[in-house]
Amino acid sequence: MGSTVKGRTLAMATLALTAAFALTQLAEIHIGAQTTGNSRPRAGTPPPATGAGRAAAPTPPRPTQRPTVPMADEVFKNVQVLKGISVAEFMDTMGFFSAAVGSNCVHCHVDESLTHWDKFAEDVPRKRRARQMILMMKAINRTNFGGTPMVTCYTCHHGDIRPEGLPSLLAQYSLPVEDPNKVEVVPDAKGRNAGQIIDKFVESIGGVQNLARVTSFTAKGTYEGFDTYEQKVPLELFVKAPNQRTTIIHTQNGDTTAVFNGRQGWLASVDRPVTLLPLDRADLDGAGLDARLSIPGSIKQALTRWRVGFPMTTIDDRLVEIVEGTGENGTRFKLFFETESGLLARVVRYSATIVGTVPTQTDYSDYRTVSGIKIPFKMVVTYTNGQGTIELSDVQPNASVEAARFAQPAPAVVKPAVR
Repeated sequence: MGSTVKGRTLAMATLALTAAFALTQLAEIHIGAQTTGNSRPRAGTPPPATGAGRAAAPTPPRPTQRPTVPMADEVFKNVQVLKGISVAEFMDTMGFFSAAVGSNCVHCHVDESLTHWDKFAEDVPRKRRARQMILMMKAINRTNFGGTPMVTCYTCHHGDIRPEGLPSLLAQYSLPVEDPNKVEVVPDAKGRNAGQIIDKFVESIGGVQNLARVTSFTAKGTYEGFDTYEQKVPLELFVKAPNQRTTIIHTQNGDTTAVFNGRQGWLASVDRPVTLLPLDRADLDGAGLDARLSIPGSIKQALTRWRVGFPMTTIDDRLVEIVEGTGENGTRFKLFFETESGLLARVVRYSATIVGTVPTQTDYSDYRTVSGIKIPFKMVVTYTNGQGTIELSDVQPNASVEAARFAQPAPAVVKPAVR
């Protein structure tokens, strides 16, 4: 199956699955804990990173105690191998499997899973084989790489259901298509430092003085993704400098709300197995960077351990240079800046899971000047579980945004089905 056809098949299957999830009303089946109060916290929190560019604008202190997050084996039934990880990491792991084998949920689960949550818990031969593969992969990494997940599902499958044993002459003698996300640091590379690249970005956005004059904005627009049946639905965005951001997507099945208040974050979603999840680790780092980039006057404080030395590469035939940084929870980010304009073209976030690393990519385009600063009016978020497109249409700078907009949202509520 060609990559285009395979991608469309996966997209349509994911779309159908999303629709089915909504029809189930996210009901009692398959869910062992809809709230987070009885769940244990994830242990082993790394200390906040330090580094150059850290000492400018103050950052609100992190809470002394991490929010409790629901664990996969407390929420889902019949979890045998993937125990001891959060629901968010579990869902990322499912996305990793999907990317590795180029297939969708019902490839490993029964068809009835599309209409009944509890059917995901049923054992079928492919689920049992998947458990065997996970254990085999863990053993390989434990024996040869000290437990580091160097060998993953993707290593052998590479997007195909069955690993290919024969070498491809076409691949061997064809020019490879360069994936800019795979470009890595070259030792002893010479070039501009991270500060120079970021300073050019700040200047291209409008400059320090203009950014300082914009302390907040609200926006309206549309969102389109698998979770909206590929249809555009209304979206609201609330931003307050330096690092608060709330997005509300009014889907056909109910509102999905993402909040970051400068320290903590939450996702209240109608198409997730838990309808209110506190953000943790990579998700929390990602929400924090998204908030900083909304009014990027404090971008240098968004990450630490800034690093350059990547070869030049291109995105859509535009030359870009890459800067890498690290979030407070140790999350790795790559930021791709257009060489000519200085504008931010892409951010890739890397989330560690029990089976390997999962990328999340956000592409920025259609920059427009609002109150002296340039704002991307189009953002495309691509991840292993789907893709979503945000298009803004109305931005109000320095609008009054009440503090309640950045408070913990209520659990998402699915709209009753229209009969």
